[in-house]
Amino acid sequence: MLIHQASEETGLTRKAIEYYTQQGLVSPSVQDNGYRDYTEKEIERLRKIQVLRKLDLGTEEIRAILADATGAALRAVSIRKELAHRRDAAKKAILEALRCGSSYEEVRESLRALDQSKTITEKLLEAFPGSYGRFVCLHFARFLNEPVRSGEQQAAFEEVRSFLDHVPPFALPPELEAYLEEGTAQIGTEQTAELLERARHSMENPDAFLMDNREFLEWYLAYKQSDAYRESPACKLTAFLREFQRSSGYNTVFIPAMRRLSDSYASYYRQMETANEKLLARYPALREEGEPKCTKKLVDT
Repeated sequence: MLIHQASEETGLTRKAIEYYTQQGLVSPSVQDNGYRDYTEKEIERLRKIQVLRKLDLGTEEIRAILADATGAALRAVSIRKELAHRRDAAKKAILEALRCGSSYEEVRESLRALDQSKTITEKLLEAFPGSYGRFVCLHFARFLNEPVRSGEQQAAFEEVRSFLDHVPPFALPPELEAYLEEGTAQIGTEQTAELLERARHSMENPDAFLMDNREFLEWYLAYKQSDAYRESPACKLTAFLREFQRSSGYNTVFIPAMRRLSDSYASYYRQMETANEKLLARYPALREEGEPKCTKKLVDT
């Protein structure tokens, strides 16, 4: 159909359709008389574009979403919007602090913290694409709302940035990628935040956690020793992630730099080590053969 018919079908203006065509978001054929011919496929694509534009997505975001059949691009955009929403909420709180009498110098420090958080969080998403990146981003974003106050923190920030810029590609085998996508497809920002909050509570009172989850931990320990687990995608994925973290410098470069950069993450890490040692003391078989202490965490580092 011609552009005026496409306009009637989609509710988009002709100028909008011309713009999306010029941007390469739709590719109609051109007739001998020079008129563009929009097929049903292009019409359906225009309808998708219309929805995404009403959600305030930009042209490049729309391009990435339409080119991705896995849904990973859409989830990444959703995470970025969620993080932007949180930053906006933080800015509103800063305005409220000004209204209640805080000095401009005090809120300047809070704004610097927001800038640092935005920079590192966005780099995390870029460095770790897909589901792994979503969890890494959401996990660390809450520790990156502190301003860089010292030379040691600045050096740590540069080390984190360098690591993210040079980290090797995270490429799962197709069967493990499918397994991870299936297992995390329905997990959004709220569910991830809830999981992290539960993990925080478990580390604050590890003795209560071990008592409350004794039956599950004993079942899990028995399952880890079974052939069914050794042949499972979960076991293979765990081994792949552990090797990636080892070979990329994640454990030896990124995590130590994060501990120097963020006081709140350093405190969290100490809690995690304490909780982990109590777990291993009660269930020593959870420690993998040949691994150092604190490798089997209650939650990922």
